[in-house]
Amino acid sequence: MFAISGKTVTAALMPSPRKDREDQRIAKLLARAGVASRREVERMIAAGRIAIDGKTLDTPATLVKSLHGVSVDGQPVGQPIPAKLYSFHKPAGVLTTERDPKGRPTIYDKLPKGLPRLMPVGRLDLNTEGLLLLTNDGGLKRQMELPSSGVERIYRARAFGDISQDQLERLIGGITIDGVRYGPIDANLERRTGRNQWIELKLAEGKNREVRKVLEHFGLKVSRLIRTAYGPFSLGDIPKGGVEQVRQHDLVKFRQSLK
Repeated sequence: MFAISGKTVTAALMPSPRKDREDQRIAKLLARAGVASRREVERMIAAGRIAIDGKTLDTPATLVKSLHGVSVDGQPVGQPIPAKLYSFHKPAGVLTTERDPKGRPTIYDKLPKGLPRLMPVGRLDLNTEGLLLLTNDGGLKRQMELPSSGVERIYRARAFGDISQDQLERLIGGITIDGVRYGPIDANLERRTGRNQWIELKLAEGKNREVRKVLEHFGLKVSRLIRTAYGPFSLGDIPKGGVEQVRQHDLVKFRQSLK
């Protein structure tokens, strides 16, 4: 947790010990440590808020092997805390970002007080609701987001229009839309009322607005989109705006299963 008012700035993640550490940009290491996003760290350096052994930094390109001797606002970066993962029920109409120039609400406006500094795993667009995982561990975040990790996401979409299960079956081999290739999607009609239907979609890539673009390609109009699961973690009965911490045992087991 990054706390300027406290005695130390506690990092969410420090680079794991290695015999031969390579020099890395300090902005990158501090972002991985959960002090702030890389972009925010760059702004903090420009504002003269970060120093090494008491010497103020003037460039985010500074190369270091570790965060030893690094301070933020005069307070040393503290010892790492264990990786944590939280399940957040993101409401529709909320942005997955730290701040919005237009003043629209973000997930950080909705999160309860007292949590460590958390980063979203992937994103949900403004009008998409449901499960958003949050972590204090930059390494875990990247690992879960990589398509090569094969972490499955499950969505439920309410869409208006005409579609058959046979048409949806074509998505299992992937599809190219406007020059963009989308990987395999397992899509199934759940129920239909008139020309409105609920469709469940399972995918492992999660490109920007992927579900909406794929369904719109079939002439459907998506009126509601909910992510119900990310890997083995499900939305369950978490209320909108609610947060639950994933049990450490389940998190460790999941990390061991990642490719």
